[in-house]
Amino acid sequence: MAPSVDLAALVIDDFRPHLNGTFNLRNGGEQVALRLVRVDRAGESGRAGGAFSLLFATAQGAWLPQAIYAVEHAAFGAIDIFLVPIGPIAEGNGYQAVFA
Repeated sequence: MAPSVDLAALVIDDFRPHLNGTFNLRNGGEQVALRLVRVDRAGESGRAGGAFSLLFATAQGAWLPQAIYAVEHAAFGAIDIFLVPIGPIAEGNGYQAVFA
């Protein structure tokens, strides 16, 4: 696993190659598979490269509460991401992260 990265340094193009890829969320002792189903621009901001949002899906079932979670991916290592449940989507339970 790669070392963790600085969240402020991440840009939308860091995530686009991982569309439909799996990220692993740690929730206590439980691991939950997140599939990245959308990567969208979210306007201009003070962030280099502009704001963007990520939409993740988990299997249908129990919902995770809105919180900061440790999310792992081979390209990023472990990153703490604030995830917000947005409701059911075609792919399962939907969660959004916004980088502004």
